Formats: sequence, C-alpha cells, structure tokens
Amino acid sequence: MPREVIPGVTVLGNLAIDIINGAPPSPGGCASFAGVALLAAGGAGQIIAMGAERDHALFDGLRTRFGSLLQILPSERTSSFSLDYDDTDHRHMGVRAIGPVWTAEDIEAADPVTTWVHLAPLLRTDFPAETLAALAARGHRVSYDGQGLVRADRLGPLVEDRRFPADLLDDVDILKLAEDEAVIVADGPFDTSIARQLGVAEILVTYGSEGCDIYVEGAVERVPAAWRVLDVQTTGAGDMFTACYVAHRAVGHDPRRAAEAASELVAGELDRRLHTGAPDRR
Repeated sequence: MPREVIPGVTVLGNLAIDIINGAPPSPGGCASFAGVALLAAGGAGQIIAMGAERDHALFDGLRTRFGSLLQILPSERTSSFSLDYDDTDHRHMGVRAIGPVWTAEDIEAADPVTTWVHLAPLLRTDFPAETLAALAARGHRVSYDGQGLVRADRLGPLVEDRRFPADLLDDVDILKLAEDEAVIVADGPFDTSIARQLGVAEILVTYGSEGCDIYVEGAVERVPAAWRVLDVQTTGAGDMFTACYVAHRAVGHDPRRAAEAASELVAGELDRRLHTGAPDRR
C-alpha cells in the first residue's frame, strides 16, 4: 500500500571520490552539491547517499555543514571518477571505481518520507528499473538525472551511449537531461517528438548559460538562464539545478517558476566560484 508522505524532496545517490586535474581526492556526487540547493529552496528535504565506510571521512565537511540534512549509508565500495579539464567548459572523465547498485531493500533502509524522490545516478546501473518501481509503489513521485541513462558502467575512460533499458523510465515523472545527454538519448536533435517517445510527463533539457527547455504535455518552453557566468568550473551545477527544481515542484510551483528559481541559484553559486576559485564542498 502507498505510504503517507509529506511535501518535499529526498535526493538519493552514491557518494563519489573525485580526482580533479590530478589533485588530491575531493568529495563528489550529487550529495556534495544538492545540499546547497535544498537549503536555498527551503521546505522538507533530505540527502541520503551510499559509500564505503572507509571513505566516509572524506565527506566529514559535508556532514558538518549540512547536519541532519545529509545521511550516509554504508556500502562495500564508493564510486570514483577522474575529471580533467582542458578549459572551463570541456572535461575528460574516467571511471576509477563503480559504486553500489541501489536495491528495493536499500530504499527501505533509506526510508524517504517526502512526496518526491530525486535519483542522482552516476552510472547507468546505480538505480535499476525495479528500484524505481519500488519507489513508485511506496507512493513517491520520481525525478531522474539523465546522466544515468547514458553513462556505461565500465572502468576506464567514460563511455556514453543510448543503450539504457527500455523500462528504466516507466516510473519517472521528471527527467533532466544535459544538452549532450539529450543528443545521445535522441541519437540526434532532441525535440517534442523525442520527448513524446520517451513517455515522461516532464522533461528538462539544460543548456548551461543558455538556459533550459521544459517539455510538458507535448509542448516545449525555453526558460533563459538567470544571468550568464562564464570562465568558471561548472562541476555540480546540474545537480544543484535539478535538486532545486524538484524542491520547488514538490511545494506546488509550476515548471517555469521552478526553473527560474533553480537557474538563479546556480548562477549565484557560479558567481561565488568565480570570485573564490572553487566549488563549495566543505
């Protein structure tokens, strides 16, 4: 039976150890960025992440900053990626370690109590279709980051393709795709016909400083970015945008208003990075 839930959003995803331009390990994954978005949006929210206990100390700064907003569950391993930037807009990624696969049992252990659950997969295998079905059966609405559609679960240079299971989107209510992910999913230009084929009621395609397109009920609307911030590292911007967007949708805001709020949050964070030189992942 569906359980009683409260308006808000819970973010689920794996922790990640990021090696950026060969620097010492730093905390990554949606959990490292979504807290900023949930605090800004207000309302009920939580971040629940999985990673190996031996790596939890790397994320102590996040737990100190976000307190009870962030819960970390133990797993056998932690995801890890290399990120090498040749300029602020282009990066080369490698998969150093593949993180845990979330099961229906993990969902019960996490026990989200909010109306919405945002899934932030780092690779295609993080959240199988049966796990999404378990969330829907609990009474949740599901948001899904589309990088989980295109990122193959193999070590070495990151491989992106459109070989995701056909049933992976069956229980998704909001799908977010970055521009490059949308091209892979569509095998060409992304448009309303592709959006209809995917069968997801609400789809966001983000274009960085150019804003985003929102596809709802066969129509598309462009929402411009709050303002352009150039020549800055954008790691985690998509995570912040989507978490903020879903948090606003969870309290009843329409898609455009939610996108405008998310865009303003991200622009403000990128402005801060421009002046401090680093993402805020303390």
